[in-house]
Parts: sequence; C-alpha cells; structure tokens
Amino acid sequence: MAMSATTPHSLLKNPTNPFKPTTQIAAFPTTSSRHHTTIQKPISITCSSAATTTPLQTTPSTSTSSDRVFNFAAGPATLPENVLLKAQSELYDWRGSGMSVMEMSHRGKEFLSIIQQAESDLRTLLNIPSDYAVLFLQGGATTQFAAIPLNLCQPDDTVDYIVTGSWADKAYKEAAKFSKPNVIWSGKSEKYTKIPSFDSLEESPHAKYLHICANETIHGVEFKDYPNPKNPNTILIADMSSNFCSKPVDVSKFGLIYAGAQKNVGPSGVTIVIIRKDLIGNAQPITPIMLDYKIQADNNSLYNTPPCFGIYTCGLVFEDLLAQGGLVEVEKNNKKKAQILYDAIDGSNGFYRCPVENSVRSLMNVPFTLAKSELEAEFIKEAAKEKMVQLKGHRSVGGMRASIYNAMPYAGVEKLVAFMKDFKARHG
Repeated sequence: MAMSATTPHSLLKNPTNPFKPTTQIAAFPTTSSRHHTTIQKPISITCSSAATTTPLQTTPSTSTSSDRVFNFAAGPATLPENVLLKAQSELYDWRGSGMSVMEMSHRGKEFLSIIQQAESDLRTLLNIPSDYAVLFLQGGATTQFAAIPLNLCQPDDTVDYIVTGSWADKAYKEAAKFSKPNVIWSGKSEKYTKIPSFDSLEESPHAKYLHICANETIHGVEFKDYPNPKNPNTILIADMSSNFCSKPVDVSKFGLIYAGAQKNVGPSGVTIVIIRKDLIGNAQPITPIMLDYKIQADNNSLYNTPPCFGIYTCGLVFEDLLAQGGLVEVEKNNKKKAQILYDAIDGSNGFYRCPVENSVRSLMNVPFTLAKSELEAEFIKEAAKEKMVQLKGHRSVGGMRASIYNAMPYAGVEKLVAFMKDFKARHG
C-alpha cells in the first residue's frame, strides 16, 4: 500500500497534535497564590487563603490549583506555581526559538542568555560583590564537601567545623580525606538542638577556613547570625542549601557559600557556589577537573554540559523573588509562616513538641513530635488525605517535619495549623 507523502515534522504541524500545548500563559507574574480554602470531609476545617501578592492570571486549563497538594517535602521541594506554569508555557518553544530549553545547545546564544540572566538576577538578589564568582555546578552540595578542601587547602592544612547537625557532620567527615579537619563544637550530645555561643569557640589558630551549615534541614536548627573567625586569614564557609535566598545575607562575610538548588530555588541537579575570586586557582593536584573551581570559573560554568533546564528554572525563581520585592520581603513572608506554625506547636499544651531551642528555630524546616507517639502515623495519614503530603520526619530522627520554603504559600501553613488543631481536638 502506498504511503502518503509527509515531512518528518508533519505531525508537529498538525493542528490536532495532542503533544502541542494549547493553553496560553499570561506574562510572568509576581508570585504564586495557591487557594485552598477548605479541607474536605471527613474533617471540617476552614482557613483563609491569606495570599499576600498578586495571583497568576491564566486562561482556563484542564489542570488547576485545586488539583495540587501542599507539599511539605524537604527536597526536592515545592516550587512556585507561577514558575511551573511559566516553564510549562515555554516548554515546547522557548520564546520563539523553535525549541525547548531541554534541546538547545549549552553554547548557543539562547542558553547563554538564560544562564547570564540567572546569574545577574542572583547577584541582584543577594547583592553579590563583583569580586565574587557565581558557579552553576552539579553533584549536589554533598559533592562540595570534597571540592571545598580540595580547592582551598593542602592535605596537611587545618580546617575548623562547627557541627550543628547531620549535614555539617557529613561535611566534616568528607573533609578528613583531603585536609586536617577539627570539630570545634558539636551539638550531637544534645541531639542537635542548639547553636553555640560564638565567643566560646576555641578556633584553631591557623585554620584555613571555618565551615558551618547555615540551616540544618533534618534537625531544624538555623544560624540567625554568623561567626567572625578570630584569625583574619581564616575564611568563613557556609552550606546554605536549605535556606538559600530565604533572607538577605551579607555575602562579603563569607569566602564561599554553596547550596543545592532543590530546596528553595529550583529542581534537583543544580548546585550553586559563590566564591571570592582570590580563593580560586589553588586546587590540590589530585583535584578532579570537574571539581576545580578555576576550571569552572574560567569556563563560566560551561566546561561541560551543565544542567540546562535546572538552571533555567532557577532563573525563573530568581525572577519571581525579585518580583516579590527581593529577599527583605521574602524573609517577612517566611517569618509569618513560621510564626503561626511554631505558635500552634507551643500553644498545644504539650500535645505537639518542637525540640529545638527557640532562638535558633529554623524558618524553613520545622520538626515536631506528638506526646502520644503512637498517633504520628495516623497524623501523617490523615494529613495526606487532606492534600498535605511529605510531613514524615527524616528517617534518622522520626516524628514529623514541615518544610515551609519560600514557595510554600501562607495558605498551606494555615491549613496545616488548622488540621493540627482539629487533630488535637479529636485525639488530645
């Protein structure tokens, strides 16, 4: 049987092509507003939408906000709804280029404009000085546990670590392969519920750097201020994976900041390093080429194919954060969300408990337990039925954990608080 003459792309030109998006998304808005106004039966609870910014305006779509859950996962985590819709609208054809971001060359002019804009917006958000390089890398923050000592010191150099939780502990242990790390304070004996007084720290006199984890995702402990190394030649380094871009930070206080993107600014696969330029270029000879900051900086994060779509999504998030008014406004929103959740815990007469010392409680990750631990599985199960998911605590500590990153709307936390009060009324 003779076949009809077609071009290789005739299917794509077919108006009935099921793969071609038809929904048109409006111009990029300010920030997302996810309106869940009631909890469905069997529990009768109401909460206001409490959105503080302009909602996204879209044409009718087969998928709406009501189809989505409130995702309290620690990472990968919830992304701003309007960012997802923007990415959706550009997925098939990025801004008239005739191709998706996932298809374009990382060395082509289209992607170069994406990564350059992402860096520019991040510099604006954090007010990053010009003598700092911004690198978009891969391998997660965990890879930086090795890259940092490999780039910044020699095998016999001393480096200091403040261990306030599991991630700082992992960073310390990895550094032992490439340097001489010294734990100058650990909160392990108190189950990582505190941060030390900086004045009491006994720093190594010739330490190359002092490393902290600015926010411990598992234990919910967050630095509200940062130590100044006593030795002026010792640089401060921070893993900011789980509170990156959640509040203003004085970048000039640090020699290096690093963060995995998948908690607060994008999908998994992107790692951001902000490093003072004079610290680049002294890597140990054994340093793998992909971990060498000089290689990455000299090639503008394009030594090999980077996580293009992830960087693009981070750029959309940075744009969204700027539209909200920058990190000062973002921090205000984060404080409001955290306050109502901690108030619910502290006002429950012990039904719910947060083990973290009040002054260092995280704005991003809120761990809590039930006085009746046998009810925790039921709490998680019932919450999931009400479209609140990923509330189970980390396997190493148990209990519950609500991660309330930038993209978690106030209405999501408000709904969780209403559920917690109802659950207490029924089981207290």
